[in-house]
Amino acid sequence: MFIRDFFKKRVGVSRNVFALGIVSFFNDIASEMLYPVVPIFLTTTLGAPVAIVGLIEGIAESTASILKVVSGWFSPGPGHRRRNAGASFYDSAAQAF
Repeated sequence: MFIRDFFKKRVGVSRNVFALGIVSFFNDIASEMLYPVVPIFLTTTLGAPVAIVGLIEGIAESTASILKVVSGWFSPGPGHRRRNAGASFYDSAAQAF
């Protein structure tokens, strides 16, 4: 009971929200650390031309933008957001392996 009161009074959120924030923080750190290394890996190790790296980056950005629109359209009402948040964090963890 002490920990629950601590999070409510000191942090201002529940333990679950705090833990989800920590997981999201480390997931963002991991992806942001890898993102700048990919073009260097493609050009130096695999010998890909710079134009191909630009094409890959362009396809990745456009796919992300299109998926944002599509996922916003498919987003369910407030009752189902917890399930979707859990599935997205599970997916992020599974892609790490």
